[in-house]
Amino acid sequence: MPIIGFPVETKPGEKRCALLPANVKAYTLLGASVLIEKGIGEPLHISDDDYVQAGAQVADNRDVLLKKSDIVLALHKLPSSELRSLKAGALLVSYLDPFNESAYIQQLCDADLSSISMEMIPRISRCQKMDALSSQASLAGYVMVMQAANALETVLPMMMTPAGTLKPAKVFIIGAGVAGLQAIATAKRLGASVTAFDTRSVVAEQVRSLGAKFLDIDLGQTGETGQGYAQALSSEQMQIQQREQAKCIADSDIVITTAQLFGRKPPVLIDQKTIASMRPGSVIVDMAAENGGNVVGSVSGETVQIHDVNVIGTGFWANGVAKHASQMYASNVFNLISEFWDKASNQFALDVEDEVLSACVISHQGQVVHKMINDFYQQHGVPMHAKATQMTAEA
Repeated sequence: MPIIGFPVETKPGEKRCALLPANVKAYTLLGASVLIEKGIGEPLHISDDDYVQAGAQVADNRDVLLKKSDIVLALHKLPSSELRSLKAGALLVSYLDPFNESAYIQQLCDADLSSISMEMIPRISRCQKMDALSSQASLAGYVMVMQAANALETVLPMMMTPAGTLKPAKVFIIGAGVAGLQAIATAKRLGASVTAFDTRSVVAEQVRSLGAKFLDIDLGQTGETGQGYAQALSSEQMQIQQREQAKCIADSDIVITTAQLFGRKPPVLIDQKTIASMRPGSVIVDMAAENGGNVVGSVSGETVQIHDVNVIGTGFWANGVAKHASQMYASNVFNLISEFWDKASNQFALDVEDEVLSACVISHQGQVVHKMINDFYQQHGVPMHAKATQMTAEA
Protein backbone atom coordinates (compact mmCIF):
# COMPACT_ATOMS: atom_id res chain seq x y z
CA MET A 1 0.00 0.00 0.00
CA PRO A 2 1.55 3.36 -1.03
CA ILE A 3 2.35 5.74 1.81
CA ILE A 4 1.49 9.42 1.44
CA GLY A 5 3.36 11.58 3.94
CA PHE A 6 2.40 14.99 5.26
CA PRO A 7 5.21 16.85 7.06
CA VAL A 8 4.86 19.88 9.34
CA GLU A 9 5.53 23.15 7.52
CA THR A 10 8.89 24.57 8.63
CA LYS A 11 8.57 28.14 7.30
CA PRO A 12 8.52 30.51 10.30
CA GLY A 13 5.03 31.74 11.12
CA GLU A 14 3.27 29.32 8.77
CA LYS A 15 -0.01 28.00 10.18
CA ARG A 16 -1.35 26.24 7.09
CA CYS A 17 -0.94 22.56 6.30
CA ALA A 18 -1.66 20.22 3.39
CA LEU A 19 -4.02 17.86 5.22
CA LEU A 20 -7.06 18.13 7.47
CA PRO A 21 -8.70 15.15 9.22
CA ALA A 22 -11.61 15.34 6.77
CA ASN A 23 -9.22 14.50 3.91
CA VAL A 24 -7.73 11.38 5.48
CA LYS A 25 -10.62 9.05 4.65
CA ALA A 26 -10.60 10.18 1.03
CA TYR A 27 -6.95 9.14 0.68
CA THR A 28 -7.52 5.79 2.36
CA LEU A 29 -10.47 5.12 0.03
CA LEU A 30 -8.06 5.57 -2.87
CA GLY A 31 -5.99 2.75 -1.40
CA ALA A 32 -3.19 4.78 0.20
CA SER A 33 -1.88 4.86 3.75
CA VAL A 34 -1.71 8.33 5.33
CA LEU A 35 1.31 9.21 7.49
CA ILE A 36 1.53 12.54 9.30
CA GLU A 37 4.28 14.25 11.24
CA LYS A 38 3.49 14.85 14.88
CA GLY A 39 1.91 18.27 15.41
CA ILE A 40 0.96 18.97 11.79
CA GLY A 41 -2.39 20.48 12.79
CA GLU A 42 -1.29 22.16 16.01
CA PRO A 43 -1.32 25.76 14.63
CA LEU A 44 -4.97 25.15 13.64
CA HIS A 45 -5.86 23.65 17.04
CA ILE A 46 -6.21 20.18 15.48
CA SER A 47 -4.73 17.36 17.55
CA ASP A 48 -2.88 14.30 16.30
CA ASP A 49 -5.71 12.21 17.78
CA ASP A 50 -8.14 13.89 15.38
CA TYR A 51 -6.03 12.66 12.47
CA VAL A 52 -5.63 9.19 13.99
CA GLN A 53 -9.38 8.83 14.51
CA ALA A 54 -9.83 9.71 10.84
CA GLY A 55 -7.48 6.87 9.84
CA ALA A 56 -4.00 8.40 9.71
CA GLN A 57 -0.82 7.16 11.36
CA VAL A 58 1.65 9.41 13.17
CA ALA A 59 5.36 9.13 12.35
CA ASP A 60 7.77 8.91 15.26
CA ASN A 61 9.78 11.79 13.81
CA ARG A 62 10.18 13.78 10.61
CA ASP A 63 13.05 11.68 9.22
CA VAL A 64 11.00 8.50 9.57
CA LEU A 65 8.12 10.10 7.68
CA LEU A 66 10.35 11.18 4.81
CA LYS A 67 12.06 7.79 4.50
CA LYS A 68 8.80 5.84 4.52
CA SER A 69 6.74 8.03 2.17
CA ASP A 70 6.25 7.23 -1.49
CA ILE A 71 4.55 10.61 -2.00
CA VAL A 72 5.15 13.72 0.11
CA LEU A 73 2.51 16.46 0.00
CA ALA A 74 3.36 19.85 1.48
CA LEU A 75 2.67 23.55 1.05
CA HIS A 76 6.23 24.89 0.91
CA LYS A 77 9.17 23.02 -0.54
CA LEU A 78 11.14 20.81 1.84
CA PRO A 79 14.48 22.12 3.10
CA SER A 80 17.32 21.08 0.78
CA SER A 81 18.98 19.14 3.60
CA GLU A 82 16.00 16.78 3.78
CA LEU A 83 15.81 15.75 0.14
CA ARG A 84 18.30 12.91 0.56
CA SER A 85 16.05 11.41 3.23
CA LEU A 86 13.39 10.66 0.62
CA LYS A 87 13.27 7.43 -1.31
CA ALA A 88 14.76 7.51 -4.80
CA GLY A 89 11.85 7.84 -7.19
CA ALA A 90 9.53 9.36 -4.57
CA LEU A 91 7.15 12.13 -5.61
CA LEU A 92 7.27 15.56 -3.94
CA VAL A 93 4.29 17.91 -4.42
CA SER A 94 4.43 21.51 -3.17
CA TYR A 95 5.07 25.05 -4.28
CA LEU A 96 8.55 24.95 -5.84
CA ASP A 97 9.06 28.36 -7.53
CA PRO A 98 11.03 26.65 -10.33
CA PHE A 99 11.85 29.85 -12.23
CA ASN A 100 13.80 31.22 -9.27
CA GLU A 101 14.97 28.02 -7.55
CA SER A 102 17.14 26.33 -10.17
CA ALA A 103 19.65 25.07 -7.58
CA TYR A 104 16.85 23.39 -5.66
CA ILE A 105 15.47 21.80 -8.84
CA GLN A 106 18.95 20.46 -9.56
CA GLN A 107 19.00 18.88 -6.11
CA LEU A 108 15.68 17.18 -6.86
CA CYS A 109 17.23 15.72 -10.01
CA ASP A 110 20.39 14.63 -8.17
CA ALA A 111 18.25 12.86 -5.55
CA ASP A 112 16.20 11.14 -8.31
CA LEU A 113 12.97 12.69 -7.08
CA SER A 114 9.90 13.38 -9.16
CA SER A 115 8.30 16.71 -8.36
CA ILE A 116 5.12 18.65 -9.10
CA SER A 117 5.04 22.42 -8.69
CA MET A 118 1.59 23.46 -7.50
CA GLU A 119 1.92 26.98 -8.92
CA MET A 120 2.38 25.45 -12.39
CA ILE A 121 -1.03 23.75 -12.46
CA PRO A 122 -2.52 24.98 -15.77
CA ARG A 123 -5.52 27.28 -15.69
CA ILE A 124 -7.92 25.17 -17.73
CA SER A 125 -11.41 24.03 -16.78
CA ARG A 126 -10.22 20.52 -15.99
CA CYS A 127 -7.85 21.88 -13.36
CA GLN A 128 -10.03 24.33 -11.46
CA LYS A 129 -10.38 21.90 -8.54
CA MET A 130 -6.56 21.56 -8.33
CA ASP A 131 -5.68 25.25 -8.79
CA ALA A 132 -4.02 26.10 -5.48
CA LEU A 133 -2.64 29.37 -6.82
CA SER A 134 -6.17 30.63 -7.39
CA SER A 135 -7.63 29.27 -4.16
CA GLN A 136 -4.94 30.94 -2.05
CA ALA A 137 -5.04 34.16 -4.08
CA SER A 138 -8.78 34.44 -3.51
CA LEU A 139 -8.26 34.30 0.24
CA ALA A 140 -5.37 36.74 -0.09
CA GLY A 141 -7.70 39.28 -1.70
CA TYR A 142 -10.04 39.04 1.28
CA VAL A 143 -7.24 39.30 3.86
CA MET A 144 -5.65 42.34 2.20
CA VAL A 145 -8.90 44.30 2.43
CA MET A 146 -9.32 43.34 6.08
CA GLN A 147 -5.76 44.40 6.91
CA ALA A 148 -6.25 47.69 5.08
CA ALA A 149 -9.53 48.35 6.89
CA ASN A 150 -7.85 47.66 10.21
CA ALA A 151 -5.07 50.16 9.43
CA LEU A 152 -7.38 52.89 8.16
CA GLU A 153 -8.43 55.62 10.58
CA THR A 154 -11.95 55.86 9.14
CA VAL A 155 -14.82 53.43 8.52
CA LEU A 156 -15.43 51.85 5.11
CA PRO A 157 -19.22 52.19 4.70
CA MET A 158 -21.28 55.33 4.56
CA MET A 159 -22.98 55.93 7.90
CA MET A 160 -25.82 58.33 8.58
CA THR A 161 -25.72 59.22 12.26
CA PRO A 162 -27.27 61.88 14.53
CA ALA A 163 -23.83 63.46 14.58
CA GLY A 164 -23.69 63.69 10.80
CA THR A 165 -23.05 61.61 7.72
CA LEU A 166 -19.81 59.67 7.32
CA LYS A 167 -18.74 59.30 3.70
CA PRO A 168 -17.73 55.84 2.41
CA ALA A 169 -14.04 55.12 2.04
CA LYS A 170 -12.65 55.13 -1.49
CA VAL A 171 -10.79 51.96 -2.45
CA PHE A 172 -8.71 51.60 -5.61
CA ILE A 173 -7.60 48.10 -6.62
CA ILE A 174 -4.93 47.63 -9.27
CA GLY A 175 -5.19 44.24 -10.92
CA ALA A 176 -8.44 42.32 -11.37
CA GLY A 177 -7.18 38.76 -11.29
CA VAL A 178 -8.38 36.24 -8.72
CA ALA A 179 -7.01 38.23 -5.75
CA GLY A 180 -8.14 41.57 -7.13
CA LEU A 181 -11.69 40.42 -7.83
CA GLN A 182 -12.02 39.01 -4.32
CA ALA A 183 -10.65 42.27 -2.91
CA ILE A 184 -13.24 44.20 -4.92
CA ALA A 185 -16.07 41.97 -3.70
CA THR A 186 -14.91 42.20 -0.08
CA ALA A 187 -14.52 45.98 -0.12
CA LYS A 188 -17.97 46.35 -1.69
CA ARG A 189 -19.54 44.10 0.97
CA LEU A 190 -18.00 46.36 3.60
CA GLY A 191 -19.66 49.37 1.98
CA ALA A 192 -16.68 51.08 0.36
CA SER A 193 -16.75 52.95 -2.94
CA VAL A 194 -14.54 50.81 -5.18
CA THR A 195 -12.68 51.52 -8.41
CA ALA A 196 -10.43 49.00 -10.14
CA PHE A 197 -8.00 48.85 -13.05
CA ASP A 198 -6.47 46.03 -15.04
CA THR A 199 -4.38 46.03 -18.19
CA ARG A 200 -6.72 43.38 -19.60
CA SER A 201 -9.81 45.23 -20.80
CA VAL A 202 -11.66 41.90 -21.00
CA VAL A 203 -12.06 41.88 -17.20
CA ALA A 204 -13.83 45.25 -17.11
CA GLU A 205 -17.23 43.56 -17.21
CA GLN A 206 -16.27 41.32 -14.27
CA VAL A 207 -15.28 44.39 -12.27
CA ARG A 208 -18.55 46.15 -13.04
CA SER A 209 -20.57 43.03 -12.23
CA LEU A 210 -19.24 43.28 -8.67
CA GLY A 211 -20.54 46.84 -8.37
CA ALA A 212 -17.20 48.58 -8.82
CA LYS A 213 -16.15 51.22 -11.34
CA PHE A 214 -13.53 50.32 -13.95
CA LEU A 215 -10.84 52.91 -14.64
CA ASP A 216 -10.37 53.07 -18.41
CA ILE A 217 -6.79 53.77 -19.45
CA ASP A 218 -5.85 53.50 -23.12
CA LEU A 219 -2.61 51.53 -23.16
CA GLY A 220 -2.82 50.41 -26.75
CA GLN A 221 -2.31 46.71 -27.44
CA THR A 222 -2.42 44.59 -24.27
CA GLY A 223 -3.56 41.07 -23.53
CA GLU A 224 -3.12 37.97 -21.45
CA THR A 225 -1.16 34.73 -21.62
CA GLY A 226 -2.66 31.33 -22.38
CA GLN A 227 -2.84 30.81 -18.61
CA GLY A 228 -4.91 33.95 -18.10
CA TYR A 229 -2.11 36.11 -16.64
CA ALA A 230 -1.58 39.71 -17.70
CA GLN A 231 1.18 40.20 -20.24
CA ALA A 232 4.09 42.46 -19.36
CA LEU A 233 3.71 46.07 -20.51
CA SER A 234 6.32 48.05 -22.39
CA SER A 235 8.13 50.86 -20.56
CA GLU A 236 6.00 53.40 -22.46
CA GLN A 237 2.79 51.64 -21.45
CA MET A 238 3.95 51.52 -17.83
CA GLN A 239 4.51 55.29 -17.86
CA ILE A 240 1.01 55.87 -19.24
CA GLN A 241 -0.53 53.61 -16.60
CA GLN A 242 1.32 55.28 -13.74
CA ARG A 243 0.41 58.76 -14.97
CA GLU A 244 -3.30 58.05 -15.54
CA GLN A 245 -3.89 56.16 -12.31
CA ALA A 246 -2.03 58.71 -10.15
CA LYS A 247 -5.12 60.96 -9.80
CA CYS A 248 -7.27 58.02 -8.68
CA ILE A 249 -4.61 56.94 -6.17
CA ALA A 250 -4.35 60.47 -4.72
CA ASP A 251 -8.12 60.49 -4.17
CA SER A 252 -8.25 57.05 -2.52
CA ASP A 253 -8.23 56.08 1.13
CA ILE A 254 -7.04 52.54 0.36
CA VAL A 255 -5.01 51.30 -2.60
CA ILE A 256 -4.39 47.59 -3.12
CA THR A 257 -1.89 46.45 -5.75
CA THR A 258 -2.09 42.85 -6.97
CA ALA A 259 0.05 43.00 -10.12
CA GLN A 260 2.41 40.04 -10.38
CA LEU A 261 4.07 38.53 -13.45
CA PHE A 262 4.42 34.77 -13.34
CA GLY A 263 8.07 33.82 -12.92
CA ARG A 264 9.26 37.42 -13.21
CA LYS A 265 9.79 40.46 -11.01
CA PRO A 266 6.51 42.37 -10.47
CA PRO A 267 6.09 45.79 -12.12
CA VAL A 268 6.53 48.99 -10.13
CA LEU A 269 3.17 50.77 -10.17
CA ILE A 270 3.39 53.41 -7.45
CA ASP A 271 6.38 55.70 -6.91
CA GLN A 272 7.28 57.97 -4.01
CA LYS A 273 5.78 61.05 -5.68
CA THR A 274 2.40 59.32 -6.01
CA ILE A 275 2.48 58.15 -2.40
CA ALA A 276 3.20 61.71 -1.28
CA SER A 277 0.04 62.87 -3.11
CA MET A 278 -2.19 60.69 -0.90
CA ARG A 279 -3.92 61.97 2.22
CA PRO A 280 -2.07 61.33 5.51
CA GLY A 281 -3.39 58.18 7.16
CA SER A 282 -4.22 56.50 3.84
CA VAL A 283 -3.27 52.88 3.29
CA ILE A 284 -1.53 50.98 0.50
CA VAL A 285 -1.37 47.18 0.46
CA ASP A 286 1.37 45.77 -1.78
CA MET A 287 0.54 42.14 -2.55
CA ALA A 288 3.82 41.68 -4.40
CA ALA A 289 6.09 43.03 -1.64
CA GLU A 290 7.64 39.59 -1.02
CA ASN A 291 8.78 39.33 -4.65
CA GLY A 292 10.10 42.83 -5.20
CA GLY A 293 6.98 44.93 -4.83
CA ASN A 294 4.59 47.07 -6.85
CA VAL A 295 5.24 50.03 -4.55
CA VAL A 296 8.53 51.87 -4.19
CA GLY A 297 9.55 51.65 -0.52
CA SER A 298 7.34 48.73 0.53
CA VAL A 299 9.13 46.22 2.75
CA SER A 300 8.54 42.50 2.61
CA GLY A 301 7.05 41.21 5.84
CA GLU A 302 6.46 44.67 7.31
CA THR A 303 4.16 47.67 7.48
CA VAL A 304 6.03 50.95 6.99
CA GLN A 305 5.05 54.61 6.86
CA ILE A 306 5.98 56.57 3.75
CA HIS A 307 4.90 60.23 3.63
CA ASP A 308 2.40 59.48 6.43
CA VAL A 309 0.84 56.68 4.36
CA ASN A 310 0.74 53.15 5.81
CA VAL A 311 2.29 50.77 3.27
CA ILE A 312 1.50 47.16 4.13
CA GLY A 313 3.80 44.51 2.67
CA THR A 314 3.38 41.81 5.30
CA GLY A 315 2.71 39.11 2.69
CA PHE A 316 1.82 35.57 3.70
CA TRP A 317 -1.71 36.73 2.96
CA ALA A 318 -3.71 33.48 2.94
CA ASN A 319 -2.01 32.50 6.20
CA GLY A 320 -4.19 35.16 7.81
CA VAL A 321 -7.16 32.81 7.45
CA ALA A 322 -5.12 29.64 7.92
CA LYS A 323 -7.92 27.16 8.60
CA HIS A 324 -9.89 27.94 5.46
CA ALA A 325 -6.65 28.27 3.48
CA SER A 326 -5.61 24.80 4.64
CA GLN A 327 -9.05 23.43 3.80
CA MET A 328 -8.77 24.76 0.25
CA TYR A 329 -5.15 23.74 -0.31
CA ALA A 330 -5.74 20.25 1.11
CA SER A 331 -8.64 19.87 -1.30
CA ASN A 332 -6.49 21.08 -4.21
CA VAL A 333 -3.72 18.53 -3.62
CA PHE A 334 -6.18 15.69 -3.02
CA ASN A 335 -7.95 16.48 -6.28
CA LEU A 336 -4.59 16.38 -8.05
CA ILE A 337 -3.65 13.02 -6.56
CA SER A 338 -7.05 11.43 -7.12
CA GLU A 339 -7.20 12.65 -10.73
CA PHE A 340 -4.16 10.55 -11.60
CA TRP A 341 -4.56 7.66 -9.17
CA ASP A 342 -4.56 4.35 -11.03
CA LYS A 343 -6.88 1.95 -9.20
CA ALA A 344 -5.56 -1.11 -11.03
CA SER A 345 -1.98 -0.62 -9.85
CA ASN A 346 -2.98 1.33 -6.72
CA GLN A 347 -0.49 4.13 -7.28
CA PHE A 348 -0.12 7.62 -8.68
CA ALA A 349 0.26 7.34 -12.46
CA LEU A 350 2.76 9.99 -13.54
CA ASP A 351 1.81 10.24 -17.21
CA VAL A 352 4.17 12.78 -18.71
CA GLU A 353 2.06 12.99 -21.87
CA ASP A 354 -1.02 14.21 -20.03
CA GLU A 355 -1.82 17.90 -20.69
CA VAL A 356 -2.02 18.66 -16.97
CA LEU A 357 1.05 16.78 -15.75
CA SER A 358 3.18 17.97 -18.64
CA ALA A 359 2.52 21.51 -17.40
CA CYS A 360 3.39 20.97 -13.73
CA VAL A 361 5.85 18.06 -13.41
CA ILE A 362 9.29 19.65 -13.04
CA SER A 363 11.68 16.77 -12.37
CA HIS A 364 11.39 13.07 -13.13
CA GLN A 365 13.90 10.23 -13.35
CA GLY A 366 16.83 12.50 -12.63
CA GLN A 367 16.02 15.12 -15.26
CA VAL A 368 14.29 18.45 -15.63
CA VAL A 369 11.37 17.35 -17.78
CA HIS A 370 9.38 20.56 -18.02
CA LYS A 371 10.20 22.06 -21.40
CA MET A 372 9.31 25.65 -20.55
CA ILE A 373 11.40 25.58 -17.35
CA ASN A 374 14.27 23.90 -19.12
CA ASP A 375 14.15 26.49 -21.93
CA PHE A 376 14.08 29.26 -19.32
CA TYR A 377 17.22 27.85 -17.65
CA GLN A 378 19.01 27.65 -20.99
CA GLN A 379 18.04 31.19 -21.98
CA HIS A 380 19.37 32.55 -18.68
CA GLY A 381 22.54 30.47 -18.67
CA VAL A 382 21.52 28.32 -15.70
CA PRO A 383 23.65 25.16 -15.70
CA MET A 384 21.70 21.93 -15.22
CA HIS A 385 23.57 18.62 -15.18
CA ALA A 386 20.73 16.56 -16.62
CA LYS A 387 19.47 16.90 -20.17
CA ALA A 388 15.76 17.61 -20.21
CA THR A 389 13.39 15.37 -22.11
CA GLN A 390 10.84 16.94 -24.38
CA MET A 391 7.47 17.60 -22.81
CA THR A 392 4.79 20.01 -23.92
CA ALA A 393 3.61 22.68 -21.51
CA GLU A 394 1.15 25.52 -21.40
CA ALA A 395 2.98 28.79 -22.02
